[in-house]
Amino acid sequence: MDLQLILSLAAGIATIVVIVLATRLDAFIALLVASVVTGIVAGQDLLSLVDAITTGFGNTLASIGIVIGLGVGIGKILEVSGAADSLARAFLRIFGKGREPWAMGTVGSLVSIPVFCDSGYVIMNPLARSIARVKRGGYVTLALALGCGMTLTHHMVPPTPGPLAATGILGADIGSVILTGLIFTVVLLPVVVIYARWIGPKLEPVLNAAVKYDVYGSVTAASANAESQSGSTGATTGSVATVTGDDTDGVAATGDDAEADSATTSAKKPGAFLGFLPLIVPLLLIVANTVSTAIDKNAQGALSGDDYEPSTWVAPLAFLGNPVVALIIGLILAVYTLLPRVTPRSQVQSWLADGAASAGLILLITGAGGAFGNVLTESGVGDALAEAIASISLPALLVPFVIATLVRIAQGSGTVAMITAASVSAPLVEPLGLDPLVAVMACTAGSMVFSYFNDSYFWVVTRFAGLDGINAIKGWSGITTAVWAGSIPLLFVLDLIV
Repeated sequence: MDLQLILSLAAGIATIVVIVLATRLDAFIALLVASVVTGIVAGQDLLSLVDAITTGFGNTLASIGIVIGLGVGIGKILEVSGAADSLARAFLRIFGKGREPWAMGTVGSLVSIPVFCDSGYVIMNPLARSIARVKRGGYVTLALALGCGMTLTHHMVPPTPGPLAATGILGADIGSVILTGLIFTVVLLPVVVIYARWIGPKLEPVLNAAVKYDVYGSVTAASANAESQSGSTGATTGSVATVTGDDTDGVAATGDDAEADSATTSAKKPGAFLGFLPLIVPLLLIVANTVSTAIDKNAQGALSGDDYEPSTWVAPLAFLGNPVVALIIGLILAVYTLLPRVTPRSQVQSWLADGAASAGLILLITGAGGAFGNVLTESGVGDALAEAIASISLPALLVPFVIATLVRIAQGSGTVAMITAASVSAPLVEPLGLDPLVAVMACTAGSMVFSYFNDSYFWVVTRFAGLDGINAIKGWSGITTAVWAGSIPLLFVLDLIV
């Protein structure tokens, strides 16, 4: 084992953590600086180091940059058209009375595939409050189920940026990641509901007064105002000044979304079926591509990608199921089926521009993650780390899982945790015999652990849920850690299957 190479990796990860936590710089700069530090400590030639950074950056964005941009465009249209709200209400009707936590968790997991957690939660939270108001109780349970349902797909199902970036960096098949992420979500959703139902009634009595008044009207306006002025509460149902995403998405959102109003007040909101089309059509096309290609490869006996030429019947599915083409179709469906015909072209273009702007920093961070991973490969750090891991009894699949866990706890961002873990793990996949799909899911699952003060989504959920201090830790940090722990046996099962 080359100690210098291992130290260079440690220096790179430490650089990311220190820059994100202790400076005014963000994760994009942190990953680039970490790439330079790692290469220098590893003894890499300076000119080749720069080439490794730019090559890794470009190769990563070439595979997923367009997909991220299209994904946030679909999410923006769902948000401003009111389709996301229609989907939520349809799921409530489907699940029926008494199963509201299941409905909210399912709604959250669906909405959060194309819509960032913070925006999605702000949009859907009024529905949770209206249900609790009618039931005269259970708001904390519903708020936690909604928030953590969103966490599941936000972390595990592309085209959400984090898992999409990890998929590109590790070279996994995106259709397989979508299918596996959805399966993980379905299996872990009961963990979300069970924990929310267990902790919710315990925290309901300590709901802060302002939120309790907004939800139930059970305290006087004077007392709510007094508590609000004391500084013990944050955002309530009316609006949120500005909230940033679970990760570094930089989306601003308000409870009374002026943009959504402008699109929906003059016409009826689109129904749930129409709202579902821009989500399900791209996913079905991508999955169809993955399944048909797998069947065709098996029929041809192709041992590798180099041996494989798509059959005539597979080629159209391969084209339509390419993530870029599939999401273009999804975005066109969103614009022409969800928005009123009277919506001005300039307004639609403005919304799409806002969506693209929100993806800008994510694209930079994703590319920088690819740069960091390429430096690890070119400098030999990946091979050295593989040798070090091979000398201990730690299962290979736990390497990206543990890295993602530690980075998440250190700096709070799930997206940065996924990208960092994928970048560090990419050189290890082949030497350790780790399937890229397993590696991706390990990165995404590890990044869900213990959301707390350094995660901005923590503040969005706990302020809207009316939880302060230790109660916020018990509720939100606890439920995210529960799904993190629940994912571990799923990873081992997946590793055995693939």
